[in-house]
Amino acid sequence: MTLASQSKLRIAAISFLNPAPLMWDFEHPPLNAPLALRYRIDRMLPSECADRLASGAADIGLIPIASLAANPDLRILPGCVIASKGQVRSLLLVRHASQPLAALRSVAADTASRTTVAHARILLHHWGNPGVPFLPMAANLDAMLQRADAAILIGDPALLALEERANHFERTGEELVYHDLAQEWRTLTGLPFVSAVWAAAPGSSLDESVAEDFIQSRIHGLQNIDALVAEWSRRIAISEHTLRTYLTTNIHYILDEECLEAMKVFFRMAAQVGALPEYNFSMSEATV
Repeated sequence: MTLASQSKLRIAAISFLNPAPLMWDFEHPPLNAPLALRYRIDRMLPSECADRLASGAADIGLIPIASLAANPDLRILPGCVIASKGQVRSLLLVRHASQPLAALRSVAADTASRTTVAHARILLHHWGNPGVPFLPMAANLDAMLQRADAAILIGDPALLALEERANHFERTGEELVYHDLAQEWRTLTGLPFVSAVWAAAPGSSLDESVAEDFIQSRIHGLQNIDALVAEWSRRIAISEHTLRTYLTTNIHYILDEECLEAMKVFFRMAAQVGALPEYNFSMSEATV
């Protein structure tokens, strides 16, 4: 499917808060109407975006970067990323306080996640627990911690788990430790935690105007943070202050050289610990 044929490009987008600035032009006037003539947006979990793109059911997807190792023919669109250069809040490993990291016997992993699980495997290898099994589960912290010693949550469920931290302790009397995985990654490597990029399916014919549409949407989204905060404060039980901090400080949206270097290091380390197949990521791949 190409722009030349006047068919709509199928976009697999993530239904979390964190990509909201990237989606601004696709969801708000004045550009949402003309963009709707060129693109069809479907929203889903991050792992589903990767599956849609790999199967040919989408032309462009906001995919976990771990998916690139499994599908090396995917092409990264330049300019946009979901990353963090410090604390992120929405990528958590939560464990029972009585279970040190090196002694975890099992980790329940949010089925929405691929990249975060690979990052977590690298970190656990560094923490002296390389063989701990991961159990795929839906994002429900109580249920996850009933089945495993620790839980990985991403996106909105992770944000809400932090908001509910005090309530969880009052309800259960159990002390939990909340590891911000982006901060842990920064401590280990000195680099950003890169979660997702826009990527195009193999063989898709995209001209430069496609990448420009996504870059301009990011620019306009970052210019309209107050409007996004107002919108999302009605959708999710998180304070406007936290939402604003999350969108302006916790998440980084520009695919810069530091993020590209972080991706290169991530793929190398993930292959070394067996979290992902070997993938020779090149910074030049971030082109249309």
